[in-house]
Amino acid sequence: MAEQHHETPGFSHEKIETNNFLMIVLILVVVSFGGLVEIVPLFFQHSTTEPVPGLKPYTPLQLTGRDIYIREGCYNCHSQMIRPLRAETMRYGHYSVAGEFVYDHPFQWGSKRTGPDLARVGGRYSDQWHKVHLHNPRDVVPESVMPAYPWLEAATLNPADVAPKMQALRTVGVPYTDAEIATAGDELKDKTELDALVAYLQVLGTFVK
Repeated sequence: MAEQHHETPGFSHEKIETNNFLMIVLILVVVSFGGLVEIVPLFFQHSTTEPVPGLKPYTPLQLTGRDIYIREGCYNCHSQMIRPLRAETMRYGHYSVAGEFVYDHPFQWGSKRTGPDLARVGGRYSDQWHKVHLHNPRDVVPESVMPAYPWLEAATLNPADVAPKMQALRTVGVPYTDAEIATAGDELKDKTELDALVAYLQVLGTFVK
């Protein structure tokens, strides 16, 4: 009796594995679906979308300092994420929660730690300590490998720069008022980039005890 062959309708393994374009498309579909399944529910969890009690948007000076922090690449060596592990919380304090960073665009959690985590650095040192540390880190931490940033002290801020940033952030949900935006430049008058960066560092982690 002659052997009968039946073709399976639709895609066969052979057809998929021998067609590079089809394989790429199907991989993208599967990865996209898996990503959506993991990410979309987070938008509906209060713990990830609602600010922690007492959280306030960055002031104009702090917001400018955050931009300088990003510009200078501080995130390349410092994370702002404390993991919920005993060794982490004993060293750095309460573990990081998403509600602390709902006004951050983008957030700076990261995982790289050439230097210590900065999620709870606010209030641990004086403004003067931070200024000395940024001017020459080895003056306060002799074993530090962090580069110095002496130019920050000489660079003055442009008060006109901050209002457009605040307006842009308001469009993505940061609750800045018209009055705050209108008077934002006043806070930057006669301030340096060093002042702004220190102001940003001093607020990190201060809303979670």
